[in-house]
Amino acid sequence: MFTNKIKKYFSPSAYASFYRFGLNLWPCIRGGGGKVTYISDDFKRLTVQLKLRLRTRNVVGTIYGGSMYASTDPMFMLMLLEILGPEYVVWDKGCTIRFKKPATRVIEAKFIITDEMLEEILKNVHAAGEHSFTWKTDYRDSDNQVYCEFDKLMYVAKKDFYKEKLKKRETQKQ
Repeated sequence: MFTNKIKKYFSPSAYASFYRFGLNLWPCIRGGGGKVTYISDDFKRLTVQLKLRLRTRNVVGTIYGGSMYASTDPMFMLMLLEILGPEYVVWDKGCTIRFKKPATRVIEAKFIITDEMLEEILKNVHAAGEHSFTWKTDYRDSDNQVYCEFDKLMYVAKKDFYKEKLKKRETQKQ
């Protein structure tokens, strides 16, 4: 979302705060009623909060499923882009959503990327040039009740591998 050129002018915590501010202005987050409440300095933890409001309320008076998805959609991808840097291509390829119960309370989704998760990605990417994987998150309330579960299908590749892949694809079309 922001370039490495901007990043060098900020401390890690100031950059994370600046990034959080920018995310909260982004239409898919703001328009869907979500709010990014926390980003760690290393971008390995991020929290999104969603409240029942006029813009998030569906016809039956609960939080609209589209708001739940829109407010969580880009988070793992954006976190990985920041963590891995410009040498990698990251795509969010899909999502399976399971709505567990109607939400009328404040709910939060926590996105966590561990060192082990990163090690596995990098190991597979360095071995094959690319790697697809699924990470899970969910929306919960303060009582730890789960309202919605997400299985995010992600893709990471080395940038040079990805460029070659696109060239081959173009050559095959001709």
